[in-house]
Amino acid sequence: MNIHEIEEKVRSGARINEEDALFLFESNDVHALGRMAEIVRRRWNGNKAYYVVNRHINYSNVCEDHCKFCAFSQKAHEPRAFTYDIDEMLRRAEEGASLGVVEFHIVGGLHPDLPYSYYVDLLRTLKTHFPDIHLKCFTAVEISHFARISGRSIEDVLKDLIEAGLGSLPGGGAEMFAQRVRDKICPNKMYVDEWISVHRTAHRLGLRSNATMLYGHIETPEEIVDHIAHLRPLQDETRGFLTFIPLRFQSRNTRLEGLMCTGLKDLRVHAVSRIYLDNIPHIKSYWTMLGVKTAQVMLRFGADDFDGTVLDEKIVHMAGSTSPKLMPASSIRRLIEEAGREPVERDTLFNPIERRNPLPASLA
Repeated sequence: MNIHEIEEKVRSGARINEEDALFLFESNDVHALGRMAEIVRRRWNGNKAYYVVNRHINYSNVCEDHCKFCAFSQKAHEPRAFTYDIDEMLRRAEEGASLGVVEFHIVGGLHPDLPYSYYVDLLRTLKTHFPDIHLKCFTAVEISHFARISGRSIEDVLKDLIEAGLGSLPGGGAEMFAQRVRDKICPNKMYVDEWISVHRTAHRLGLRSNATMLYGHIETPEEIVDHIAHLRPLQDETRGFLTFIPLRFQSRNTRLEGLMCTGLKDLRVHAVSRIYLDNIPHIKSYWTMLGVKTAQVMLRFGADDFDGTVLDEKIVHMAGSTSPKLMPASSIRRLIEEAGREPVERDTLFNPIERRNPLPASLA
């Protein structure tokens, strides 16, 4: 096997296998990786690169799990802990709505005391007040938690949330699927089979979702390939994933502080993911975790989505991220154009948006 044989596979439209993916991940020919990732990206999206005007709202960082990689999770008595009631969530949502956002991205910790009704009532309240704003809410880990505290099945929980206004799932909580890694960094978190099952059920019920992978900590190249190899068969089966999101680990304020991810790993992860996950339409360059400059480069290594304005992200910034807490749409468009791509504002489901009214100055 050599890289030229793999590139010929990609050019011909043939699938690469796990052995090929590992070979590419360990290759030093990043230019070839970029060429192959570009081929697959263009098949899906031409020269377009997408962004969304969105707001992140975290309802609580109080969490039963205390994963070693997480700086967001707090115990209820700790000084940085917070939990917002529905009135406060509504107030924060109103701030976003007044700025023209089209998506609320809502996730939180596994709160030991919030009742199941809180989550259903939260979505119903937001959907009643903002019927045109898409609710992208709750990771598979949260959905499993809701099933446990309510005594309901995963399917029934999802049906309840859909009826209340849920539009899609954000895809977090996957971390790294390899059990060796999970045993070390998140031993209490759900197993991979359950994460897959939640998304399979969501897709069957008509929800679209994203998939994530947390990299840049203790994982091996083999474990990265194993992770994406779990996703491709499910996408073949359901076609429910919209986007794959590589998440670069942020180590500050965690129990894994000091671990560092390199720029070359960022390139390899994004490019190989784009090449291998040939059935997922979009690869996200998540500037909040990558940093703005690296995220821009990823648009040349397989990524076609730059996420969005974000507005008040907490999870990454509690882990010491120095990226901005908000990115105006004009800055996103400029970064996309400088990367040689055509910027397209989208909604959550990647429908292009043509705005009748300009965004306010803070987001324009």
